[in-house]
Amino acid sequence: MRSEQNQVYVLGSARIPFAKSMTTYRNVSRHELMAASLNALVDQYRLQGRLMGDVALGAVLNSSSEFNLAREVVLSTALHPDTPAYNVQRACGTGLENVWQIALKAHSGAITMGIAGGVDTNSDLPIEVSEGLQKAMLQLNGARTLIERLKIIGSLKLRDLTPKIPVIDEPRTKLSMGKHCELMVKEWGISREEQDELAMASHVNGAKAYAEGFYDDLVTPFQGLKQDGTLRGDTNLEKLAKLKPAFIADGLLTAGNSSPLTDGSACVLVANDVGASSLGLKPLAKIIDVQAAAVDFVKGAGLLMAPTKAVAQLLTRNRLTFADFDYFELHEAFAGQVLCNMKAWETESYCRDVLGLSSALGKIDRSKLNTVGSSLSVGHPFAATGARITGTLAKLLSQNGSKRGLISICTAGGMGIAAIMESVN
Repeated sequence: MRSEQNQVYVLGSARIPFAKSMTTYRNVSRHELMAASLNALVDQYRLQGRLMGDVALGAVLNSSSEFNLAREVVLSTALHPDTPAYNVQRACGTGLENVWQIALKAHSGAITMGIAGGVDTNSDLPIEVSEGLQKAMLQLNGARTLIERLKIIGSLKLRDLTPKIPVIDEPRTKLSMGKHCELMVKEWGISREEQDELAMASHVNGAKAYAEGFYDDLVTPFQGLKQDGTLRGDTNLEKLAKLKPAFIADGLLTAGNSSPLTDGSACVLVANDVGASSLGLKPLAKIIDVQAAAVDFVKGAGLLMAPTKAVAQLLTRNRLTFADFDYFELHEAFAGQVLCNMKAWETESYCRDVLGLSSALGKIDRSKLNTVGSSLSVGHPFAATGARITGTLAKLLSQNGSKRGLISICTAGGMGIAAIMESVN
């Protein structure tokens, strides 16, 4: 999308405050959460009655009963009812994937404007029945006599009545993302203290940003919550050091240096020049390029190391170095994951042997990293995070004469997605 013809912009974004799962939003559905952010976007940017070219939304923890979630959410807003919408799922990269898809459509001229976003909640889980009960219910549906039905019911075992709760363990390794990250921090020699320091910085930066009003036009109060419920501006290294390992007995990952289970949603308004002009809105930032990548974690690669490849490919294609960026928005699934990725970019052998580069990418300036907080502090509703980060970076790039920002997100399945955005002027 480097061509200046049909340049694509972020015109604005909106989200609700993120909340720790099973707290503020425990009785709110994913549909209601997503509609709240989309309605906030419609109100803030006067989109009532507007026909969007397309709307891409997604949820990692979605239900089969909400197979048409995106379209149903659109119909719960004041957007023109003829606005099409569809669901997308790329694990924790869903929100950014949706921004990419809408941006590509606007860049091609197929549409002039669209909306991308995502939602997730662990308080409205799509609980399933066991495989045994599922088969029995299907057989019961086709049974013709009472004896047939009784025979089917009699074949059920007590364990068949136990519901299946969704888990985000990797199907091929049976390990959680946290356990995979424990393997990574061990491989890369990342200490507990380093992880706690990064977590504290995220909370400090997030709290400062809220205090200074940065989030005033990005976050719309919902259900009585005015700011992210996971944010702890008063945290310190002493408090973080007291927390016990969260995933393995002798591990280095804790609830403090891992992103919390979070409920929330976010969305982004994307348009080309024609769309921006028709809406009468000044673009905040340009979407320059996006890249997805994957690693073979089954054969030993770190599950959350794919962003190193996505970022390397982006920088190579666009002939940029870390020195060319004013902001680094690196999704904080775990503090350890961010630190492993950054250490890999600094390591000559990794950049040469794994990324195919002639030299190391180098260090990231920590003063430019997640300057207004990120997932460790504001929370991580899986599919919403990419949209949250895109909206945040767009606003940062519209201020202070900044020029360029980099987004990096790790996802389940050993994938990563990264993006480059630039200021408009």
